[in-house]
Amino acid sequence: MKTLIKTIAIGLSAFALSSSSLMAEDYPSRPIGVAVSYGAGGATDFQARIVTMVAGNKDILGQPIYIINKPGAGGRVGWNWFASEADKDGYTLSAYNIPHFIAQSIKGGVSYSADSFEPIANWGEDPAVVVVGKDSKFNSMEDLIKFAKENAGKVTTSGAGLFVGHHIAALQIEKACSCKLAYIPTKGGGAAAMKAVIAGDVMAGINNLSDAYRAEKAGNIKILGVADLKRNKEFLPDVPTLKEAGLDVDNSSVNYRGLMVPKGTPQAVIDKLAAQVPLMFKHKRVASKMSAGGSPMNIMTREEVQKMWAAREATLKELLKGL
Repeated sequence: MKTLIKTIAIGLSAFALSSSSLMAEDYPSRPIGVAVSYGAGGATDFQARIVTMVAGNKDILGQPIYIINKPGAGGRVGWNWFASEADKDGYTLSAYNIPHFIAQSIKGGVSYSADSFEPIANWGEDPAVVVVGKDSKFNSMEDLIKFAKENAGKVTTSGAGLFVGHHIAALQIEKACSCKLAYIPTKGGGAAAMKAVIAGDVMAGINNLSDAYRAEKAGNIKILGVADLKRNKEFLPDVPTLKEAGLDVDNSSVNYRGLMVPKGTPQAVIDKLAAQVPLMFKHKRVASKMSAGGSPMNIMTREEVQKMWAAREATLKELLKGL
């Protein structure tokens, strides 16, 4: 009897592996959706539409990718849905934002963690920047911090949500300058946060370099500082880092973006996506469009992203203890 059960188990295991392999051979046979946990027009949505534009090429995936916007609560709405309700068949992917979903899972109140997802590949590395309206009296980080120290809690500052990169940068700035900002998480993500700065609804904002670059080019804002370890020579060579402005702020808020699938997706499908998606990100049309939109790229393989996720989680657990 034991021999029969063992034989059946081995047979079922072999069948499962065979079915998974067959699925991968046919995959994808229809368009693929990518969930974006932020509203249309923000940096994640803008970039996701660019990096997936060549998915339908025969040498990439051979099927187009369409975007599904699921905004709300700084990404929580979309990632909660993705972790608990998305199909695990490779036809529903999600854009990820690091440190956002990892920091949110550390602070609690969500139904996901890094263990809920399988990374596929990373496309971008977008630092947080401090911005003010074009007519603001602040022309440098030194101006802004001086005012904040003299007027505790009066510097209203927009951002895309709680415990996203923008919020982490704001918390780091507060700790570094021993001053208080009035951080206001906006509904609608980075696009709404930028609109609040442009409209004069807030005194300052913390946003993505990519969104800020386009807004500055349009003459709507001024960029005062970059929350990174080095200046961005490609897009903002004249904008100092926050460290250069005298603030002990590192690159913990830098926004890494890429694609992931829910845990439980067949390994053969994950392997196929992991092999093809980086080729999609490297396509010359994608690179050209991203550059034109002021969107810094950093393409990483699945293995590199797995290491990055683990390193960021360790850093954030320590960082968030003191913020």
